[in-house]
Amino acid sequence: MAKRGYHHGNLRQALVEAALQLIESKGPTGFTLSEAAKLAGVTPAAVYRHFEGREDLIAEAARQGFGMFADLMQHAYEKYQPSALAAFEATGRAYLAFARKHPGHYIAMFESGISVNRTPELAEAAARARGILEQAASDLSQHIPANKRPPASMFSAHIMAMSHGVVELFARNAPGATAPFAPEDLLESGIGIYLRGLGLLDSDD
Repeated sequence: MAKRGYHHGNLRQALVEAALQLIESKGPTGFTLSEAAKLAGVTPAAVYRHFEGREDLIAEAARQGFGMFADLMQHAYEKYQPSALAAFEATGRAYLAFARKHPGHYIAMFESGISVNRTPELAEAAARARGILEQAASDLSQHIPANKRPPASMFSAHIMAMSHGVVELFARNAPGATAPFAPEDLLESGIGIYLRGLGLLDSDD
């Protein structure tokens, strides 16, 4: 498949797809450009027509991932309008769903050590994804008294941190890390506890 893509002038994307496979199997620092070239069916020298090094290749995978991630978050957000609560909860579920479905992209985005500011295009894609969750948080925050309302950026950052923790600890099948509950249940209950603390959900009592 990679060779067919190359012969049709799509070497750049073939290399990204190869990198994603290698990231999933070996981690973002566990492969070389030569391995990516071999998997894409081209010579190592051909890689440098499109990427200066491995980090640039991973950055492009991350950029594409953030674009896909933003699209998924936007769909989740819009699907549950006009309920601010349902829309917010849907964006949290979308985070976990993306990590499960696109592990290579997710690792490139959040675990590769590549700065989101490496390129303007990557920074823009990452900002768009964060902006959707911040908007969902901002919508929901309007139901909190102004003097008790956290900044939307902090609100959304807390949920992202919680989501990332669930992904890392319980959604990756890491050796020795058996989830006590389904990752979806852990995330839903964690978000519920957080929202109750802000007075956005009624107590179970």
